[in-house]
Amino acid sequence: MKKSTIIELIIIILLVAVLGVLSKFTIDYLNSKSSSASDNSSSETKSERQMGNNPNQGSSSNISHTGATEISSDTTSSGEAYSSETGSENALLVTGGTSTITNATITKIGDDSGDNSDFYGTNAAVLVKEGTLNIKGGTVATNGSHANGIFAYANGIINVSDTVIKTTSNNSGAIMVTGGGTLTANNVTAETDGNSSAPIRSDRGGGTLTVNGGTYTSHGTGSPVIYSTADITVNNAKLTSTASEGVVVEGKNSVTLNNVTMEATNTKLNSNSETYKSIFIYQSMSGDAEVGTSSFTAKESKIVNNKGDVIFVTNTNTVIELENNEIINNDSTGSFLKIAAAKWGTSGSNGGTVTLNAKNQKMEGNIEVDNISTLDLSLSNGSGYTGTINGENTAKSIKVTLDSNSTLTLTGDSYITSLSNSVTDNSNINFNGYKLYVNGVAIN
Repeated sequence: MKKSTIIELIIIILLVAVLGVLSKFTIDYLNSKSSSASDNSSSETKSERQMGNNPNQGSSSNISHTGATEISSDTTSSGEAYSSETGSENALLVTGGTSTITNATITKIGDDSGDNSDFYGTNAAVLVKEGTLNIKGGTVATNGSHANGIFAYANGIINVSDTVIKTTSNNSGAIMVTGGGTLTANNVTAETDGNSSAPIRSDRGGGTLTVNGGTYTSHGTGSPVIYSTADITVNNAKLTSTASEGVVVEGKNSVTLNNVTMEATNTKLNSNSETYKSIFIYQSMSGDAEVGTSSFTAKESKIVNNKGDVIFVTNTNTVIELENNEIINNDSTGSFLKIAAAKWGTSGSNGGTVTLNAKNQKMEGNIEVDNISTLDLSLSNGSGYTGTINGENTAKSIKVTLDSNSTLTLTGDSYITSLSNSVTDNSNINFNGYKLYVNGVAIN
């Protein structure tokens, strides 16, 4: 064999070996990137939504709506019956005009699956996607999965008054907004039996929902009376949950209660929930609610918690405003406020950041804050807090502000980061034989 031929063979063998090494390196690198992406997907973007829906939905431009009866222009009717027994069909669909229906009987039977019904109202008894519908009196009843009662989507506007709404199956709220819809309910009586069926409900895209008076009751698992991915205000109403939370706020959204009576008995946990509580504020990272600062406001209301914590915050920033409410915690093992990491978000950065402003507000029960969570607590206008603050000394940061008319009464050694007290001698603090440590130093 010629010397040149031998050299050429050696070069070819070396090239093959180098290419093999490079190929293995490339495959290993791609596999590692794929594995990392998969891990991030499961920990950061996997839906953990309280309502139990899948966030993977199609574009709204691809969604079609059909109604057994469709209204597209100004209409007035009285005593009419509207019904559908077909899945993915509305009993009454409104696509335009300003209409008023009085004393109607509206029934919806038929199941749906997927998110079209929850995000776009394709299986609701009543759907308004364009125009305005006024509903006065009458009844709305649904019996089918994902069969919501009255649904305002996108440019739809609904005003409903003196109407009785009843839903019996899972994923079926009573009144609902998504995609920016607007709904106002006056003196409505609503009841839901199914799981993931909040009587006052919103979903992806949110909107504005206002409740004036009426009675709202939920019986199912994962069915708080209010589930908010919108701006929801409830005035002068009675809210009752027999198995789930009273209120859930997800993401950059709000709930406001004015002169409301709410009783929550959270006795059942769905697959996404780990703790019992009455008011739950969180971010699921499912994409259904924008990330940002949420708010919960209660004024002149009576809030009764029968099991678990009164308020639980995780994986979000929130501002809580409490003013002159009667807050009753009938579970001696439950905290007044718990701020801590749970199963939502990325481990290590999924605590809560809470600002709680209390005005003329009495609060009783322990405050628990974990090592990645913070609390800014302000008591003013004659407020009083009784309990133990951060008794395990775990909090990342707790700031307490007291005005001269407000008081603290300790029921255990408490640990905070800073104290701003208008009473310089701290005589508005009843230490009750316990220590209050401020940045590691007992002030008494």
